[in-house]
Parts: sequence; structure tokens; C-alpha cells
Amino acid sequence: MAAVAGWLTLLALAALAVRRRWSGLEHPGQREWSRKLVHIGTGAVVPIAWGVGIDRAIALPAAAAITLLAALNHRLRLLPAVEDVGRASYGTVAYGASITLLLWLHWPQRPACVAAGVLVMAVGDGLAGLIGPLVPSFSWQVLGQRRSLAGTAAMGLASLGVLAALKLMSSPAPMAPDWPAVLLIAAAATLLEQLALGGIDNLSVPIGVAWLWQRLGGGG
Repeated sequence: MAAVAGWLTLLALAALAVRRRWSGLEHPGQREWSRKLVHIGTGAVVPIAWGVGIDRAIALPAAAAITLLAALNHRLRLLPAVEDVGRASYGTVAYGASITLLLWLHWPQRPACVAAGVLVMAVGDGLAGLIGPLVPSFSWQVLGQRRSLAGTAAMGLASLGVLAALKLMSSPAPMAPDWPAVLLIAAAATLLEQLALGGIDNLSVPIGVAWLWQRLGGGG
């Protein structure tokens, strides 16, 4: 618990520092950088918990409490660095809810399922949100949400990289899906991320990826 708490504390301090550094009007494109830092960094909590063997009786209530705090922060904006977005989104709350649900369903029997779902969302969606606005590329809209070729490619490649690393860590079979299945899960995650109205992808991507990982990997 000390390792997880320490990591989250450092993450919060880093997010506040990033927000202060790019809070001026001369940096309008960087207003979500602090939020994305939290989004990406929070995913590391799962491999930390996996590595140190945090018990379900601790992990599940802690995740539920953090989700509740995220919901309160969404309402009250106590920590703007976490909710500094220019659109209506419940993504932070959905992110916490998805982690809580995955812990309830799979922890500690199938930690790779939890790690797959959370890390694909953390790294893939986080990088897509950073790279998409920065790299000029062809773009389109899905249910009013802008999507770009650069951001979608970042999501796909990052998802594939995360899943490939987890496969190597979870080998031998049947602990992990085979390589064609890994490609399929990465593609599915990229498609699910396209539907992001209200931040729903923060729920659909982790749950969808974890479900596919379990189904295609023999329960690993």
C-alpha cells in the first residue's frame, strides 16, 4: 500500500506542477496535459499492486473510494488538474469505475485481465489524447467527438505494445492469448476508443479488453 500511495502522491504533485507550468492563455492547447498525465500514470497502479501482491480486501475498497473521490472532484472541482477539460465528460469517474469493476471480477485470480484492460486504456487512450491534437492529420467525427488518424494510430500501436508486453509476461499458454488474438484485441480496443461520447470509452475499453483477454486467453 505504501508503494501505491507513494506513486499516487507523486502523480498528483506532478499533475499540479504541469498545470501550473502550462496554465497561461499562451498555452491553450496544453490545458489537458495534467489530466492526461494522471490518466496515464494511474494505470501503473495495477502492475504495482500485482507485483507486490496487494490483497483483494484492500485493493477493491481502495479503488471504490478513489472512484467516489473522483466523482466528488468532478462535481466540486477540488483538483482542477484532474478535471481540466473543455467538454462535458465523465471520463475520470468512468475510469475509476472500470478499475473497480475489473478488480471485483478478476482480482487476484486473473491479474493479467485487469492489467490488460487498465493499461490499454491508460497508455493507449492517454497517448492518443496527447498526440492527436499535436500532430496534424486527417480527422473525422464520431457522435460529435473529433478523432484523428494520428491519435487513432497512437491508440492502436500503444495498445498492441501493452498487450504484447503482457503476453510475454504471462506466458506460457494458456496464460495469455496467442499473437493473432493479441492483434484482434488491440484492434477492438482502437475501435471502442472511437466511441468516446461523455467519456464512455473509459468504461468500454478496459472492460472490453479484459473480457477479450480472458475469453481468448483461456482465462489467463
